[in-house]
Amino acid sequence: MHYIRITKENIDKEHICCAMSGKNSIVKKEWLKQRFEEGLVFYRSAERGKCFIEYIPAENAWVPIDADGYIYINCLWVSGSMKGHGYSNDLLNECIRDAKEQGKKGICILSSEGRKKEFLADPKYLKFKGFSVADTSDCGITLMYLPFDTDTEPPKFKECARHPKVEEEGFVLYYTDQCPFTCYWVPRVAEVAKEHNISFRVIHVTSREAAQNVPAPVTTYALFRDGRFLTQGIQSDKKFLALVGRESDRK
Repeated sequence: MHYIRITKENIDKEHICCAMSGKNSIVKKEWLKQRFEEGLVFYRSAERGKCFIEYIPAENAWVPIDADGYIYINCLWVSGSMKGHGYSNDLLNECIRDAKEQGKKGICILSSEGRKKEFLADPKYLKFKGFSVADTSDCGITLMYLPFDTDTEPPKFKECARHPKVEEEGFVLYYTDQCPFTCYWVPRVAEVAKEHNISFRVIHVTSREAAQNVPAPVTTYALFRDGRFLTQGIQSDKKFLALVGRESDRK
């Protein structure tokens, strides 16, 4: 497999693999353009499909972590017909090579305890590749890392991410433009919440500084209800209404 590095010079004419097009893809591309000067790297397969890696120096990552000297992987996604061919290894190995060349301490990425959760890296795959858990949030999301030296201090969550909560009642959603799925689904969920008189506040995170202080380990999409973190999984309108039903049954 050949891979293409997306840069500010070619991004307007290249597909970015996120299974979204039109306005949603444009919003994501604009977000990427602003990150390239901060060290963001984006590789995708030359063949069209869901096969890419996106990473950035952890100091510039849009997540509330303390990980100076590390590379943070925003997303490593290989799925569909691309799975089972070793492409994840190719992309991860390139990230490792690049990080070592830059003199970084290691690599870190968000995952989960136990089974894989949507929009997070697979913990079994990461453990197979030598990653271990550096820190764990109360909601079961983990920060995994691959240090390049055995005595390297591990990265960690900021307190706001380790103990995710908000003070407001009702549903509260934090999201960024890092994922094009949010651009598509957040307005639709907000509209269906309005139609059903569901208390739903949307907080669009538009700066790195704000993202690094979000009260959750995931900033791409962090949904709360009555102060409690619910999910990092991006909700469709139908999934959201089903979630509301389940939450109502809990009470």
